[in-house]
Amino acid sequence: MKKITHLFFIVLMVFITSSGTAAAEQYADKVVDKLGNGLANAVTGVVEIPKTMNIVAHRDGVIHAMTIGLLTGLANAVGRSLSGAFDIATFLIPTTPFVKPAYIWDDFGRETTFVEGRMR
Repeated sequence: MKKITHLFFIVLMVFITSSGTAAAEQYADKVVDKLGNGLANAVTGVVEIPKTMNIVAHRDGVIHAMTIGLLTGLANAVGRSLSGAFDIATFLIPTTPFVKPAYIWDDFGRETTFVEGRMR
């Protein structure tokens, strides 16, 4: 009976340590992804201006692009840059990005939206 109890505890410890290692690796991947996303968004936020102007020009025309597109692009640039700075500051807490698309080069023809962040 003593041998079975020892064997049970050994198997239990192996199981606990192996599942903890997998969770630690997933946490590390999420943290690195968030830091990379934050750095990319903080640096490329200014690209929102021509991106948004281009989208508005194709949808509504050049006059709207030079007015509404410019102002919306400025707002999106500030939002993406601040979102990136926030992700850099809080990269140890893995959350989803506040900006959709997560990177500016993902789906470049899609307008940028801001959403609620959630735990990954």
